[in-house]
Amino acid sequence: MEKIIYLDNAATTKTAPEVVEAMLPYFTEDYGNPSSVYGFAAKNKSAVDEQREVIAEALGADAREIYFTAGGSEADNWALKAAAEAYESKGRHIITTKIEHHAILHTAEYLESRGFDVTYLDVDENGVIRLDDLRAAIRPDTILISVMYANNEIGTLEPVMEIGKLAHENDILFHTDAVQAFGQIPISVDACHIDLLSASGHKLNGPKGIGFLYIRKGVKIRSFVHGGAQERKRRAGTENVPGIVGLGTAVKRAVRTMEERTEKERELRDYLIGRVLAEIPYCRLNGHRTERLPNNANFSFRFIEGESLLIRLDMKGICGSSGSACTSGSLDPSHVLLAIGLPHETAHGSLRLTLGEDTTREDLDYVIDSLKEIVAGLREMSPLYEDYIKKTNKDS
Repeated sequence: MEKIIYLDNAATTKTAPEVVEAMLPYFTEDYGNPSSVYGFAAKNKSAVDEQREVIAEALGADAREIYFTAGGSEADNWALKAAAEAYESKGRHIITTKIEHHAILHTAEYLESRGFDVTYLDVDENGVIRLDDLRAAIRPDTILISVMYANNEIGTLEPVMEIGKLAHENDILFHTDAVQAFGQIPISVDACHIDLLSASGHKLNGPKGIGFLYIRKGVKIRSFVHGGAQERKRRAGTENVPGIVGLGTAVKRAVRTMEERTEKERELRDYLIGRVLAEIPYCRLNGHRTERLPNNANFSFRFIEGESLLIRLDMKGICGSSGSACTSGSLDPSHVLLAIGLPHETAHGSLRLTLGEDTTREDLDYVIDSLKEIVAGLREMSPLYEDYIKKTNKDS
């Protein structure tokens, strides 16, 4: 295998060299604990504060509204569990969707076991929630609406601004899981009426194991990790200074390169989608055709099984996925694809390809040509495909 073509950037991204370079001194030279009072540690406290400012500026927020976490899943858990606890005197009803990341869905299930009532909204065939459904689901005891900014599997962008406006008109907290969207598209927490927002460093060429939760000033949300007084007494534990510096550097880099980078990704994404749909029969694009993440393409191929497709792509040096990396190895079809109305057998034949800044048109040509060959080969072995062709020929 001479070359790896990595098209699974929704699962994780390569840490950028400038991010690694910025982090290195905080492992071996500037290793002081930022909570310590002596001068050697003060530099690290300043570094943490500086990254908080960088992230806040990217969201149009205040630095005091940024709280560092170990990643997106922790931020999602914190947002839902702590908000539910803090506002349960007002009500115990939460609204989310059927296509959320499992960090949200499993947390919602946990809250149900604690006596909260959760409404899981359906989505349309493109994965977009219907605002009328959301409006109808709101009750006097609704305390929180949590809808992801962009879906991690099919890339569909949700009408976040309209959702936030509706939430605030009804005096309801609005949380969005922006793990896939942050760094890919511009986000304004004020314009979108966002009260809580989750993000993760490793999705935007930053390090793994670091993320943040944006908490709007005035929102009553309690500590999630108890212990010391770090993160203004809301999230205990010695700060991950190298990770925080890496995250801040990655955010600054993402903002600087966003316009040019995403324009290139959209062009290549549309080239990939156009060729696959035109050249491989019995396949479909999942998610909204245009209102989707710049780098996301998700297909379903009838009459084949996604796991076999991934294995054969891997043999050709191509890295893709059949859905979220968090559910890798599951025999069940994607809950997202089922929610948009795909039958089980079609959902099983899904492939998510997510481009990165290093992806080239030549890479995609190789991937598309490989896909055509692999899909054709797998269908030759499929009794379902054989039966379908016989029936089609007979009917014609």
